[in-house]
Order: sequence, then structure tokens, then C-alpha cells
Amino acid sequence: MPEILVLYYSRDGAVQDMARQIARGIESIQDMQARLRTVPAISDNIEQKQQAVPDQGSPYVTLDDLDECAGLALGSPAYFGNMAAPLKYFFDSTTPVWITGKLSGKPAALFTASSTQHGGQESTLLNMMVPLLHHGMMILGLPYAEAALENTSMGGSPYGASHISGAKHQNKLDMNEKTLCLALGKRLAETAKKLL
Repeated sequence: MPEILVLYYSRDGAVQDMARQIARGIESIQDMQARLRTVPAISDNIEQKQQAVPDQGSPYVTLDDLDECAGLALGSPAYFGNMAAPLKYFFDSTTPVWITGKLSGKPAALFTASSTQHGGQESTLLNMMVPLLHHGMMILGLPYAEAALENTSMGGSPYGASHISGAKHQNKLDMNEKTLCLALGKRLAETAKKLL
């Protein structure tokens, strides 16, 4: 069964919650499956090693996950308007995939969360597009045909799904944010299925 890779980094759980909703949207499309993966945190202590398998949550991503996917949903917290360093670090290691062109022509979508409404969500989504464009991927956004995009007072953007978690990460995904995550996953799976 074709799989869409849902790759994310989540320090406080908000992006992970979004990833799960996007996976539900993907799996709402017949014969499509989601593969949830994360990346290990980066330490400023270069001698420190991460465990091979995380204690909880999704397994760590490998280059094989990229090779095998029919599409990609990429999610990160918004850190100063950019993707989290662990995701950037992983993409810096994807030259072998780039050389083979395995991602070229495949669809991709983006999602992010920030603690405040003006926390750099759109610039984070735009910055996450850059390595995907270098890999030759086709970027999908959220069209305004999605009513939740116009109804939301929290997260949501035509560039991808987003969420405002609050200064203490107290906000759970609201109904519009969940709807947009589901819609993004569904749109990504439908597009990937057409391209198979």
C-alpha cells in the first residue's frame, strides 16, 4: 500500500498532535497509508548520542523512509521563523536521496505550530519548502475552498496547516485547526494517489 511520510519534530507535543491529525486525513483516502516518523533532538554536547529508538512517539526517520514514500508531510515548530534545527540537520544529510531524484515529482505539504499568533508560522512554512523544492517536490497548500481556513481565529494558512499552542503550550488543536490538518492530509494523499 502506498505510504505518505509524515515527518515532524515536536518538543512540546503540538506538532506531534498535528502530525496525527494529518495522518488521519491521509488514511481517509482508500488504499493510502501514513508513516509517522520524527528526528532526534540535537545536543550542544557533541559527544552525546541519542538512543537508536525513542522512548515514546514515532520512530526516527531514515533515508529509506524518503526513498519509499509516495509523498511527504513535513512539520516543525516555528523557531524564530524557521524550521527546528533537528529537521534542518536531517535534511542536510539527504544528499544521497537528492542525487537519485527519488523525491522528484512527488507531492509535499507543510505544517507548523508556534506559541503566539505572530510567531513566524508563515515564514517557517516557506522556509521548510526550500529543501523540498531542491528535491524536486511539488508543494501543496490549503485552498480557500476549505471553509475552516476563513473561519479560523487561531492557526491556518494557505501555505499549510498551523496551530497556536499558547505561551505555556496550553492550547490544544481547536476544531478549525483539526479540520485543516485533516484536509491537508487528505489533499496530499489524493494527489499522491493520482500521481502513482
